[in-house]
Amino acid sequence: MKLKDSETFKNLAIAYTSECAARTRYEFCEYGFRYNGYEAIATLIDKIAYQEFNHARVLYAKLQDAEMPQIDNVDVCAGLPFKEKWDLATNLKLLSQDELDEAKVYEKFEKVAREEGFDEIADIFKMIHDVEVRHANIFKELYSQFHSNKLYKKAKQVYWVCPSCGYVSYSKEAWDKCPLCEAKQGYCEVQLPDDMLL
Repeated sequence: MKLKDSETFKNLAIAYTSECAARTRYEFCEYGFRYNGYEAIATLIDKIAYQEFNHARVLYAKLQDAEMPQIDNVDVCAGLPFKEKWDLATNLKLLSQDELDEAKVYEKFEKVAREEGFDEIADIFKMIHDVEVRHANIFKELYSQFHSNKLYKKAKQVYWVCPSCGYVSYSKEAWDKCPLCEAKQGYCEVQLPDDMLL
């Protein structure tokens, strides 16, 4: 079976479209956090948005690998979420749910690609699935910390780093303003569990 005649080809187009939409939704949320002084969370969301861009890039490249000299149009029918609003904490929770929903779709896409004999594409779907689950866990952790006011308060001492000037302190709570450059607390790097590092 040729890729251009397969369900996998359509799934690549749907996945590409979904990744592009996810990136834009994340940038909306990133803007909201940055606008409200949460520079560190905005930076984390921006990193995830960039990773979504690269998922789209990889998927687009696979579409271009199809046996056609030029793809003028691929009809795509896909449901896209429009849940996020302007409430910062709720958006983190919704972004986590969106990522888990995408992960489920990638499981289906992987299965179809393997059945159709496109193992390389199936492997790509599997790897993106794993990243989406990791993204969901990061958003869930950020939601938990943000919602419980524990972004900058910890049960044990940790290193707090100011990305603006490099100042570092070791304490249970981050400063309100960096003692060196006076950057607001929202610039201070957010502490994530080691398995969630971006």
